[in-house]
Amino acid sequence: MSRLGKQPIEIPKGVEISHADGVVTVKGPKGTLSTPMRSIISVVLENDTIALSPTKETIEARALWGTYAALVHNMIEGVTTGFKKILEIEGVGYRADAQGQKLTVTVGFSHPVIIQVPEGITAVVEKNVITVTGNDKHAVGQFAANVRKVKKPEPYKGKGIRYQGEHIIRKQGKKAV
Repeated sequence: MSRLGKQPIEIPKGVEISHADGVVTVKGPKGTLSTPMRSIISVVLENDTIALSPTKETIEARALWGTYAALVHNMIEGVTTGFKKILEIEGVGYRADAQGQKLTVTVGFSHPVIIQVPEGITAVVEKNVITVTGNDKHAVGQFAANVRKVKKPEPYKGKGIRYQGEHIIRKQGKKAV
């Protein structure tokens, strides 16, 4: 049994949820999100809560029960407060610049790396800190991972792009004999 799926999800004021043709749509002050639902999970809207339950007692249904409950909860949180990931750039001469829907990252290559910012996501650069915000948790996390992938932090000096608060395990360099 899913511990997440058993609990009904409260719908805050200003958020509208609809379920039609196997698609759950959440509308709120920060936009609209939708996700397709498999037919083995039933959705029940009551007053200010939404409850999910499996229609069949199979292993697959029990596995997806909690997953869909988490997806709906994240959509509600996304349209009310939004999500944010913060990346730090460390290294001499390493910098980033955001212009419109393009993020230009200069991290020691012979050329600057230009990354297209997806629709619905904003990237703001202040000094050597990139702040990625949006209402879709998956899209924000994926874009932040793609930016970090340009130059992962290396273990000797720690240069590269890292998440805020991420600890890089340092290796010892060559020893003088």
